[in-house]
Amino acid sequence: MKINLANIKKAIKHLNKNECVAIPTETVYGLSGNAYSNKACEKIFRLKKRPKDNPLIVHYYNNIELRKDCSFDNRFLDLYKKFCPGPITFVLNLHKNSKISKIATNKRNSLAIRFPKHPVTRALLKKLKFPLAAPSANLSSKVSAVRSIDVKEDFGNKIKYILEGGKSKIGLESTIIDLRKEPKILRVGGLEISNIEKVLNQKVKIKNNPLKITGPGQYKLHYSPGIPLKMNVKKAKDNEAYILFKRIKKAKPNYYFLSKKGSLKEAAKNLYTTLRKIKKSKFKSIVVGKIPNKGLGITINDRLLRASKF
Repeated sequence: MKINLANIKKAIKHLNKNECVAIPTETVYGLSGNAYSNKACEKIFRLKKRPKDNPLIVHYYNNIELRKDCSFDNRFLDLYKKFCPGPITFVLNLHKNSKISKIATNKRNSLAIRFPKHPVTRALLKKLKFPLAAPSANLSSKVSAVRSIDVKEDFGNKIKYILEGGKSKIGLESTIIDLRKEPKILRVGGLEISNIEKVLNQKVKIKNNPLKITGPGQYKLHYSPGIPLKMNVKKAKDNEAYILFKRIKKAKPNYYFLSKKGSLKEAAKNLYTTLRKIKKSKFKSIVVGKIPNKGLGITINDRLLRASKF
């Protein structure tokens, strides 16, 4: 993708004034602000209507910049070399003298960090003098944004600037791994756990307990289109939106397909766009056919399960 330097300069101008800017990433769009600024981090929480105990993910250009704020070990470095920049978020110990806003961490001594791969946001981070706190650019608990128009629909003119970056390539949030002690997955995401396990040479447990929030993305209700959703349904009524994994020949007007030929990668990319499209079509409920529970299908099913807690 060609980098528009004029747009990067506009984003920097707003961010330097502690305003919020929506940024594109390979996972979903983020609502970003200066991670060192209490004022900017407060704005992020207020705009998203995000619970204060749900910490923010902070985005860095590289691990050299990260050294100012967090401590890390060889496990982090091994994963960093293999997958970064990319769809993996690390929960690490925060330095006591770090300038990261305590609002971003909810006064925790840990920080969730990642290195986004999108070329536009990498160009932005390279020019900034601070990292960016950037949770997904949507209203809290609602469907994430994978296009700039999605951000506009959720926030209107409340955000000073949206940095255009096309549609997110992956379309699902990052995988979150806590590396403070024994590695554990806090949220399944755009990077398959089996790939992480190969690098670490060990099995990694999934510890997603919504009653004990230790990192971002652990709330029980999340990614919701705002209407009831039911999973693993074999047949739909005509007044229900029916999401199917792959296209079938005998389709009805209320059928929505995540993939043409049964690609989990394509299905992941289309999930949130499909949920938003259904909401606009005024359906009162959604039913979903069975999605293969492997690879990215594990993440798709996770998002649909949480959307079903309406």
